[in-house]
Amino acid sequence: MKQGITIQERLKDLRIERHLKLEELAELTQISKSALGSYENDVKKEISHKSILKLADFYGVSTDYLLCATENRNRPDAGLTELHINDDMVELLKSGRINNRLLCEITTHENFTALMTDAEIYVDGIATMRFQDINASLEAVRAEILKKYQPEEEDTTLKALQASQIQEEDYFCHVTHKEWDAILHDIRLAHEADAESAPDDSSTLKIIADAEKAMRFPGNALDKFCYVMCSQLQISYEKLTEKERTDLKNIMKKSGIYRDSPLGSRKR
Repeated sequence: MKQGITIQERLKDLRIERHLKLEELAELTQISKSALGSYENDVKKEISHKSILKLADFYGVSTDYLLCATENRNRPDAGLTELHINDDMVELLKSGRINNRLLCEITTHENFTALMTDAEIYVDGIATMRFQDINASLEAVRAEILKKYQPEEEDTTLKALQASQIQEEDYFCHVTHKEWDAILHDIRLAHEADAESAPDDSSTLKIIADAEKAMRFPGNALDKFCYVMCSQLQISYEKLTEKERTDLKNIMKKSGIYRDSPLGSRKR
């Protein structure tokens, strides 16, 4: 997920949020479909002052929000005192070291309040006494059984009573981990179609394709190696003159990459 968002992306996001097609938006705003389409797709297209005001009014946002000058759609005047965040948090948000957009999506997720509640219960030790009472009761029952019946250490009932004792840290780590996983999973799904979120494996696929072509290329192992290297440099090995190929192969023989490759090691 990108840290920032472009004006074109913001306009498109606002339209999709309203489940509107360009034709419908054009009819509602009296801005031509072609103009709206160019506003969303052409980074060089200058948006008229009149259109900015009209679209901001239609979407119910400030012009600053529409133009990506702020991330605050409804509360551009929110003060730090009202937000209850300290100086360290302000500096972190301003530093660019973290992805603020991702942070916003995490904290506004429907499960985040539950995560914070459980975290607060654990940090403040609100449930500590409850865990201690439950474990003490189970241990008392276990001790009574041991005293009265003197069962074997591997007795099922004794093992069950021991296993039933819950450690506070283990419990809250398990609960918060599940909540955290659910939040990240949902956000990842929401962005799986984003070009910035998907791993770019096109280079890997190209290398594989080039290697397959090289294996079919006539010549020795060094020829095939040169073929792959030329492909990565966007040079057609087939179009090189015989002298150019010879010079290239003499150079490649000195390459440690070639010597350590399966192609270079075949002769050993």
